[in-house]
Amino acid sequence: MRKVERLDVEKIKKHTTNVYEAVIIAAKRSRQLNEERLAQLELMPEDDSIEIDTRKVTKVALSELSEGKIETKR
Repeated sequence: MRKVERLDVEKIKKHTTNVYEAVIIAAKRSRQLNEERLAQLELMPEDDSIEIDTRKVTKVALSELSEGKIETKR
């Protein structure tokens, strides 16, 4: 059984003004990641050296937000 990693909401709050803003930012980043993956999938038949990240895009987006990798503008 895989161990479930928990995200600390307090870390996310440090990079946004409130939780609702964090949800919007994470959703936008998730859509970006999904578009990038779809583009990579289209190229896979032509280029077999492409590796696709299998983690969930929402998890990646929230992790990036909590680590301060996503720049927010107000």
